[in-house]
Amino acid sequence: MKIVHAIFMGLIQGLTEFLPVSSSGHLAIFKNLFNVNTDTGILFDVLLHVATLIAVCVVYYKDVIGMIVEFFKMLGDIIYNFLELFKAEKNYRKVISNMHRKLVLMILISSIPTAIIGFTAKKLGLIESLEATLLAPGIFLIITAILLFFADRIKEGHKTIKEATYTDSLFLGIAQGIATMPGLSRSGTTIFGCLLCKFDRNLAVKYSFLMSLPAIGGAALLEILDVDTALISGGDVISYIIGMVVAGIVGYICIKVMLLIVRKKKFIYFSIYCLVIGLLAVIGYFMV
Repeated sequence: MKIVHAIFMGLIQGLTEFLPVSSSGHLAIFKNLFNVNTDTGILFDVLLHVATLIAVCVVYYKDVIGMIVEFFKMLGDIIYNFLELFKAEKNYRKVISNMHRKLVLMILISSIPTAIIGFTAKKLGLIESLEATLLAPGIFLIITAILLFFADRIKEGHKTIKEATYTDSLFLGIAQGIATMPGLSRSGTTIFGCLLCKFDRNLAVKYSFLMSLPAIGGAALLEILDVDTALISGGDVISYIIGMVVAGIVGYICIKVMLLIVRKKKFIYFSIYCLVIGLLAVIGYFMV
C-alpha cells in the first residue's frame, strides 16, 4: 500500500468514524474508486478502527479508567458472594453499586448481540462481499441519511445511566451489530438508538462511543489472529502506522465536534451529505 493511500484512508477513517457518515462506507467507496488493494484483507481497516478506539479512550479517559477499576472490583465482589454461599451467616455485597459498574454491565450486555451479528457476518464473508462494490455502501448511506433526518426530530430525552435499563443496552447492541454493514454509520445508528431510548443527548454520544470499545477491540483481535503475517511487507507496516496516527488525531477532534452536533441538533447537514454520497455511489455502480 502506498503511503499517500494510507494517509487518505486515515483521514477518511478519522473524519467518518465519529461523524455520522459511516467510515466503512467511505473506505469501501474510496477503495473501489481508486482500486486500492490491501493484501491483508480488511486488516488495515481494523487497524484504523483501533486508532479511533484509542481516541475514544483519550477523550473519555476518566470513564474508561473508572470502568476498568470497577470491573475488577465487580469480579472481586462476585467471587466474595460466591464464597458466602458456603457460610452459615451470609453477608452478600451489592455488585452493581455505582454508575461505572452499571455502565460496565450495560456495555457488556450491548456487546453480546453485537458480537453475535458481527461474528456471523464475518464467517459468512458478508461484509467483505458488500464492500466489494459501490452499490451496498451507497444503499446503506441512504439509509443512514434517513436515520439522521429523523434523529433531530426525536423528542428530547433525559435518561441518565441510573435510569437506563438493560433492555435499552440490548437494543443498542443489536443496532451496533447491524451497523457493521458498510455505509450504515455506527455512530449515527447507535446515537439514533440512544435518542429513541430517551437518553440525555450527552449520554447518547458517550454511550455510543464507549460501547464501541469492546466491539472494535474484539473485531481487531479476530482479524489480527486470522491475518497471514507473511503478506505484510516492511512498507505496509510503515503505511499502516502512518494511517493509524492520522486516524487517531483526526478522530479525537471529531469526537469533540460530534458532541456539539448532537447538542445543537445539526444532523440534517450530515443527512443531506450521506444522501448525496449514497446516491452518487449507487449511480456510479450502474455507470461503471
